[in-house]
Amino acid sequence: MPDQEKPYRLYRGGRVKGRVPLERRLGQPEPGGASGPPTAPSGRPWLPRRFRWKLALALALPTLLLLVVLWGVGSYLALSKGVGEANDRMPPSVSRLLTHQNGLLSSTSTTTLVLGTDGGEPRRPGSRHSDSIMLVRTDPGKHRISFLSIPRDLRVDIPGYGTDKINAAFQFGGPTLALRTVKELTGLDVNHVAFVDFAKFKELVDAVGGVDVDVPKAILSNRFDCPYGTSARCNDWSGWRFAKGKQHMSGQRALVYSRIRENKLDPSETDFARARRQQQIVQATGAKLTGFWTALKMPFLGGNVVKPLATDLSAWQLLQLGWTYFRAGSAKALHCRLGGEPQTVGGQAVIVGSEDNPATIAMFMGRSAPLSPPQGLPYAPGCTVGDSS
Repeated sequence: MPDQEKPYRLYRGGRVKGRVPLERRLGQPEPGGASGPPTAPSGRPWLPRRFRWKLALALALPTLLLLVVLWGVGSYLALSKGVGEANDRMPPSVSRLLTHQNGLLSSTSTTTLVLGTDGGEPRRPGSRHSDSIMLVRTDPGKHRISFLSIPRDLRVDIPGYGTDKINAAFQFGGPTLALRTVKELTGLDVNHVAFVDFAKFKELVDAVGGVDVDVPKAILSNRFDCPYGTSARCNDWSGWRFAKGKQHMSGQRALVYSRIRENKLDPSETDFARARRQQQIVQATGAKLTGFWTALKMPFLGGNVVKPLATDLSAWQLLQLGWTYFRAGSAKALHCRLGGEPQTVGGQAVIVGSEDNPATIAMFMGRSAPLSPPQGLPYAPGCTVGDSS
């Protein structure tokens, strides 16, 4: 058969059998065929594959950008509404004691007082008890976050009320007196405050899907908050159990873990172990709040995230702190505690402050290298780096 009669067509690069001719791909009329661009079975003009891919990409990018903008606006509005309610729960007298700072919280070192309470009305003194007292400092320049726990039983001077346990300040004068007492004890400027209602804290943990905590040693707690209510099963119940190692905790488990006062498997534990567990829960919750999946759900979680809080922080400031926390991570976190000697004063068990407490505050502020509490002194002050207890 002559060459021009063979079922071959000329293509760029040679003769190939069975492929779409170059003329059709260019939309040119084929020899002896109909003129005009080729059409799909539906009758619409046929587009080359490379043009279809570019068209899909051109449409997808603006759509994705629009979705991101809508997600960001929805997240901020939901968070802002909840933060506004949290700001309303903060007494105006507290703001006058805070040290205001210039610059973004994402680039400026910030000290925040975090006070855990057992419920009640934050504006009415005497209606709450401070369950935990903690200072949290973010240092964006060093990508570090530091915690300083203050024992509830630490004996201090409470302005206007004399010497007493530091947790009595909240009972005597509410958050304003508690803040003033902490400032006079530590000599530090406090930029922001956050009062956490532990009665509602478990709702926050459940809202973000629970938290992951590394339990340093097995725990069998004292008997409190029986999971069976008032049933007869509580009589045979020995207490809450936590295995050693990493585990996922619901809001109820996280709250119980942070409130354990006695570990029957280790009678040598003091209230400092409880403070350390509270630091773990706060840190784990912060990690979950700044996680990717929580961010995706933020338009639906904004109000629940700040439901347990009374704070002066705005929504924009909370987002900045969240970004700072995300960058810092947990590996370099600094965990400090004040301490002293346990004594009985006036029939009351208290902790008389150690002369090393000022040095521990300097470690917390990054003015000196951290030193761990001495071995064999369970109430001694000091700092540790990372997740170790």
